[in-house]
Amino acid sequence: MNYRSKYVIAFKGLKNGEHFFNFEIDNLFFNMFEGSEISEGKLDAIVKLTRQETLLKFDVALKGTVELICDRCLETFNQKVDNKSEFYVKFGIEEEMLSDEIMVVPFEEHQVNIAQYLYEQVVLGLPAKRVHGRDKNGKSLCNPEMVTKLNNYLIDEDDEKPGEEIDDRWSELRKLLNNQ
Repeated sequence: MNYRSKYVIAFKGLKNGEHFFNFEIDNLFFNMFEGSEISEGKLDAIVKLTRQETLLKFDVALKGTVELICDRCLETFNQKVDNKSEFYVKFGIEEEMLSDEIMVVPFEEHQVNIAQYLYEQVVLGLPAKRVHGRDKNGKSLCNPEMVTKLNNYLIDEDDEKPGEEIDDRWSELRKLLNNQ
């Protein structure tokens, strides 16, 4: 059995109205996607399918954690994911994506695989800056040894010698440091 088939919802025999489906998202799920930045995670997906004559509406709630690599110290940490989204499936002549939220499937189709959509929603639920959080005292949970090494390579403007010429490229990059 193909692992991706665990994420198929057969809608042909369902009556009009609401139907609920639960899916478990685990390490094998993330391994299905080539080049995934997530290799480990455990999430629950609750999918509410509202079936109508010519339309399927999917309300998806994802909750759990994924393991990411910290952008600052390069160690792994668990990132919580908790997001909700919706998408629609319309019936038409051939399969196509009208937008990120609207998919067309042929009239004769009887099921839809939502694995790709679930994966995209997990990734979209991640923060842009992926760093360890802070403890209850406000101290970073990053690896202190790595943070110390990084700080050793930071150039402080106060350490510059008067009259020393600075390459313009570095001064532009320094602006980025000051806008953290």
